[in-house]
Amino acid sequence: MESADGQLFSDALMRVVREKFHYVDSDFTGRKRLYFDNAGGSYRLKRAVERYSEVDLIPDNPERIHEVARALQAIQRKGAEDARLILNAEEGTLYASLTASGAMFQMVQAIAGAVPGTNMVTTVLEHPSSYDAVALYAQGQGKELRVAKSNRVTGGIDVEEVLGLIDSGTCLLSLIYASNITGAKIDLERIVREARAIKPDLYIVVDAVQHAPHGLIDLKKTPVDGINFAPYKFFGCRGSGISWLSPRAARLPHQKLAAKPEDHWDLGSSAPAQFAVVTEIVDYVCWLGAQCVDSADRRSQYATGMKAIGLHERGLLSRMLNGAGEVRGLRDLAGVQVLLDHNDLTRRDLILAIAFDDLPEVDAVREYERRGVIVYERVSTSLYSKRMLASFGLTGAVRISPLHCNSPEDIDVFLQVTADIAEKAAVKGINV
Repeated sequence: MESADGQLFSDALMRVVREKFHYVDSDFTGRKRLYFDNAGGSYRLKRAVERYSEVDLIPDNPERIHEVARALQAIQRKGAEDARLILNAEEGTLYASLTASGAMFQMVQAIAGAVPGTNMVTTVLEHPSSYDAVALYAQGQGKELRVAKSNRVTGGIDVEEVLGLIDSGTCLLSLIYASNITGAKIDLERIVREARAIKPDLYIVVDAVQHAPHGLIDLKKTPVDGINFAPYKFFGCRGSGISWLSPRAARLPHQKLAAKPEDHWDLGSSAPAQFAVVTEIVDYVCWLGAQCVDSADRRSQYATGMKAIGLHERGLLSRMLNGAGEVRGLRDLAGVQVLLDHNDLTRRDLILAIAFDDLPEVDAVREYERRGVIVYERVSTSLYSKRMLASFGLTGAVRISPLHCNSPEDIDVFLQVTADIAEKAAVKGINV
């Protein structure tokens, strides 16, 4: 039976996993550090970076007919197949854009402009690229904007809160798969099922950028109309967003070259190197899955690999919260508050929000950096944080986001650093 507290990688597997990533123990100058801001970036797979460089060096245009061009076309096809494998999507349209944020605006614009309805529903925890897109096009189309409230206990969005806003006039439901402040996951499968029971032809789009590196996505179980992820937050490289649309969404009027098929969404020539990166990501996760399952089926290997990642990260999350041995967890550290601390770890990705009793968030982030740990301040003056924080009644938080290539020992170091910061901050008049 799967443990509610996760299952850490074996020591042997942990060593191999860490070796496959750049800068797990130090920054690019060689200074020792821990990078615990993977919700803002991501440790890079060595092979993804190498493969990107290998393919991007090739000068040929992939839209030609000579041998090298055809080789580039094959790389792009394989990457597209692997992107579909990540999503478990067979039909529909897959396309690459400069950013996942830009793609979200495009998908929302197409649905808002072509689908009849009186209102559009989203949640208060959305990334600005989703929330602002829905707000912009709802206003432009004269449709009511309905916003689901957050749960101040779980740090997430309740299913009932979303469903209560949907009616026969709803043309679009936009959701984030997991909060990028608390890590709380939505029950997407239930929301899709019950929302469509209210309105069978409801269009649904999902921002999976934050969740994709941490958990399995399965569009066969959650048949939405649009979804995106970002390779640079998924062990890959910056420079593209990958999106998928259902057949009916792909055929909606949208920006495209007039001679292209009705369901074509690529604008210009895609970069084969970015698709090569997607294949390297999938290859890695499948390799991890092959350590746990004897199957030649690539999707089965991928699913098993993502499950192993999720269980290891849940183990790291449990260790951060509860500690191990003589190392006290965040829940037991004087002067530290774990914000929105929900006990059911199966409903959370590896993201934590904390606060110090005696130290503002920005100052805390600087103190972490002085001690070789990179974390991120979520503050109400930031356009990326204000709306979400206000929904929880907060003005700020320190966000902690390790990744599965981090070890239990990394967590222990982080906890010791946190204890040191809290202890010094509590001594009034002493500069930490």
